[in-house]
Amino acid sequence: KQWYQRRVAITAGKNMHVGVQICGSHVVRTTKAVELISSECDVDFIDLNVGCPIDLVFNKGAGSALMDKSRRLEGILRGMVNVSSVPITLKMRIGTSEKKLSGISLAGTMKNTGISLITVHGRTRQQRYTKLADWDYISQCREAAQPLPLFGNGDILSFADYNNNLKYADGCMIGRGALIKPWIFKEIKDQQHMDISSSERMDILRRFCTYGLEHWGSDALGVEKTRSYLLEWLSFLYRYIPVGVLEVLPQRINQRPPYYHGRDDVETLMCSPNCRDWIRLTEQLLGKVPDGFNFVPKHQANAYA
Repeated sequence: KQWYQRRVAITAGKNMHVGVQICGSHVVRTTKAVELISSECDVDFIDLNVGCPIDLVFNKGAGSALMDKSRRLEGILRGMVNVSSVPITLKMRIGTSEKKLSGISLAGTMKNTGISLITVHGRTRQQRYTKLADWDYISQCREAAQPLPLFGNGDILSFADYNNNLKYADGCMIGRGALIKPWIFKEIKDQQHMDISSSERMDILRRFCTYGLEHWGSDALGVEKTRSYLLEWLSFLYRYIPVGVLEVLPQRINQRPPYYHGRDDVETLMCSPNCRDWIRLTEQLLGKVPDGFNFVPKHQANAYA
């Protein structure tokens, strides 16, 4: 019921699809999870995560580790398809390392499991988020996956990036670009660069905090839970360079800018790479942090190449 209410609130009046991504390495467990989600949640698709590079997931045989275990991956996907009433999709990388580029062969094999879509992130697990995404390899995966549609993913931060990469894939998936610049989808729809002011960006953060407090509660525990997620998001958001400040359009996702001053004090604070400044932003929205509070980003996806 709670899931359905949240979905209705998010998609009201909009032509949107909502899916769930799961991560696992066991056929029976993932199949049971999909059966439960398919029967109890109003979702449009269920995606299997075969792209996660972090050690905690990889060492359990899940995420990108499944790229080196094609028979198990095939069994998991067939099990998911058999019990699901909604389409099953697959998200993976081009391989686990430069010496193990398995994306093309997996695209050719997994298209026969009954899944409806494959998405390929154009880096290996070993690369994490260093170097640029290899869209030429993604294009080869697309050829191997035909007639199944294949989407590409990696380094899209503007409508220009999106337009350019459509020649390599049937569609594009956007991850970090949406964390850095949440309005990227409107930019793509309108085909123009948007210069979002610091006050507009603060309104976005206020809305995020409102959602967090509604979900986790407005007591001390709920406030700090909301703050922790907000700080993780700010570790991406600071990388956005306002259009009015840029010398050359569009901004590139892996280019580290020199230090600059924003057009006002809040914009300058928002562009700071210093965790202490991110904490100051959360204090403007959620109140003072507890004594001894410290924050270190969990995910290296926020780092530059």
